[in-house]
Amino acid sequence: METENTTKYESMVKKALQKENMLLFLENKTLEYESRIALAMRTSYGWKEFTYKGLGYMSRKLASYFINDLQVAKGDKVAILSESMPEYGSCVFANVIAGMTTIPLDIKLTIYELRSILKDCEPKIIMASRAHKHDAYKLKEEIPSVEHIIIMDEHVNEEGYQTLYSIPNRSDCKWRHRSKKSTALIIYTSGTTGSPKGVEISFENIFSQLQGFQPLADTFFKDRSKGMNVLSILPMNHLFEMTVGFATFLSFGLSVYYTSSLKPKDILGIMKEKQVDFMIVVPAFLKLLKAGVEAELKNMPKTIQTMFKFMLFIAKRIPSFRVRRWLFQSIHKKFGGRFHACITGGAPLDCSVGEFFETIGIKIYQGYGLTETSPVVSVNYDKRNVMKSVGHPLLGFEAKTDAETGELMLRGKSIMKGYHNQPELTAEVIDKDGWLHTGDVASIDKDGHIYITGRIKNMIVLNGGKKVFPEEVESVLENSEEFAEVCVLGQKREGGEKDGTEEIVAIIVPKEKHLSLSDDELEKMVRAEVKTLSMQLAPYKRPVNIVVRREGLPKTTTRKVKRLEVKKMLAGV
Repeated sequence: METENTTKYESMVKKALQKENMLLFLENKTLEYESRIALAMRTSYGWKEFTYKGLGYMSRKLASYFINDLQVAKGDKVAILSESMPEYGSCVFANVIAGMTTIPLDIKLTIYELRSILKDCEPKIIMASRAHKHDAYKLKEEIPSVEHIIIMDEHVNEEGYQTLYSIPNRSDCKWRHRSKKSTALIIYTSGTTGSPKGVEISFENIFSQLQGFQPLADTFFKDRSKGMNVLSILPMNHLFEMTVGFATFLSFGLSVYYTSSLKPKDILGIMKEKQVDFMIVVPAFLKLLKAGVEAELKNMPKTIQTMFKFMLFIAKRIPSFRVRRWLFQSIHKKFGGRFHACITGGAPLDCSVGEFFETIGIKIYQGYGLTETSPVVSVNYDKRNVMKSVGHPLLGFEAKTDAETGELMLRGKSIMKGYHNQPELTAEVIDKDGWLHTGDVASIDKDGHIYITGRIKNMIVLNGGKKVFPEEVESVLENSEEFAEVCVLGQKREGGEKDGTEEIVAIIVPKEKHLSLSDDELEKMVRAEVKTLSMQLAPYKRPVNIVVRREGLPKTTTRKVKRLEVKKMLAGV
């Protein structure tokens, strides 16, 4: 009977995917997994858990309030200003049911930046968590389009404002279907300032991503019929989290757990308590996790350290991941015992970090994407021995490189509708034949697997015309055990024969253990290390200038270094 029902539901979901009907898709998922945990988070009151049925009811309840009480119209916009939490999901689905467009906001932006975004997209409603309600109040006073604010948390009594838990307890509304070409989300890129750039993602884009991930499900989630737990650590305003960590994971019937803390101790605590199976992460998180394992190992007797190195040597020659996990079972117990794989994206993966986790029995699937591609383009799930590859494009994507510049170009149903209110800017990146110019330099092998080698806009042009991609230099310097952060930039020369050309500058943040050194000692150590590592590079690719910083470099919410800010900072030195 269970097999019969499963087949029935899979047929319904397939039908919804084929029709690209989001309302039918949501209803099918609620019926298929109704009693299973969908979204959960630990709060000061204990674990808050939404089942699929509960998530569906909360979404319909909010949608009913939008339609019946607030009289929203199709296409009206709702901005969400909140950290990741179970209620976030109900707000997104309610917007779909009510026929509205969702604008997830980055909670790390300033009021000035948020104001600029809201003036551009003109939302009618702001959904805000308790932690960010005061910013929402300020924005309502300054943005004429904002008519209502709804607080998302439980146990909040906010005079003059409704909360998700105080709105009328009914779900009687007719669901509003919108065409697949309609805008479902507007995602504003991180670090937005005076001139916001909102990426419009349609329902067709989202369904294309869901369809693209279907063939990968058996690789990632073989036991999903029994239920699997995933841990979410990326912000919901990030499209990678929204499309994969939220929509795709729920489409597979997984249970998604959120964490309010990014401290390794707290994350490991949840992984152990909830026996997390899978995660999506950024490379910086994996690097942090590896450093934690190595730091703990250094406090152990020399005999154990030697044994660990020997086990790593042996494990690399054992193809079975089950045997590798057995060899390092003490580490796996700290991760909860079931954590077996993760997708990493948002920045290039340090191959040595990926190889470390693969060696101890955790599969690392490096992915690649852009907000403009909804966002995932490819995931390396089949070429297990080629860590540098970001994989073969998902179904529905065409990929090629420009013969002259090597720029990667993409075409398919996942390509964004365009930049909100900016047709000229859209035309600059999507040509008349529908090819998106990514700005990334890549190579594609005979099997169609993609290798990202740099960014065109980051390219450094040296005297004599030679071109250097900073990512290549960074990948070498990041192998240092003495450096915490590395950023390589081009700095223009002024005056003389080389006027207007660039030189390679490396900005280095040493590890904390070196910060007690004097400035002179620190600079001497860093320069010596850079010189040694640079021998792996062609002479013209070696840094000419080295800048040592004691403070960390400015980063986005996904831990990417903000090169523009570093460049401005460098100019002021």
